[in-house]
Amino acid sequence: MMAVSGTCAATIGLLIDFPLWLLAGVGLVWGYSVVGDSTQFSTLVTELADQSYVGTALTVQMALGFLLTGATIWLVPAVAQAAGWHWAFAALAVGPIAGIIAMLRLLRIRWPRPGCRA
Repeated sequence: MMAVSGTCAATIGLLIDFPLWLLAGVGLVWGYSVVGDSTQFSTLVTELADQSYVGTALTVQMALGFLLTGATIWLVPAVAQAAGWHWAFAALAVGPIAGIIAMLRLLRIRWPRPGCRA
């Protein structure tokens, strides 16, 4: 879901001059994939956090998510002013890229392949 979300973020600004149906289609896919990201992170928190702190961990995750949303509401117009709307949303692809890297690291730490060092 993060790869789909990041791809949509990186490309949607380039579709401004394309037909509206294509822009809307990518926007719908993006919206769907972003929602999928959130549920995956919440599930990971409930499974990996110390069970006595799951509620706190979910609260911190939610708070950071809202903080990040606020930051991106500020970021997109700033990037649009500096580089134009064609590139403004591409800055949002950094989040999914960082998330993919973090998930790959978690995967290697939690479930290392036999014979490999974590």
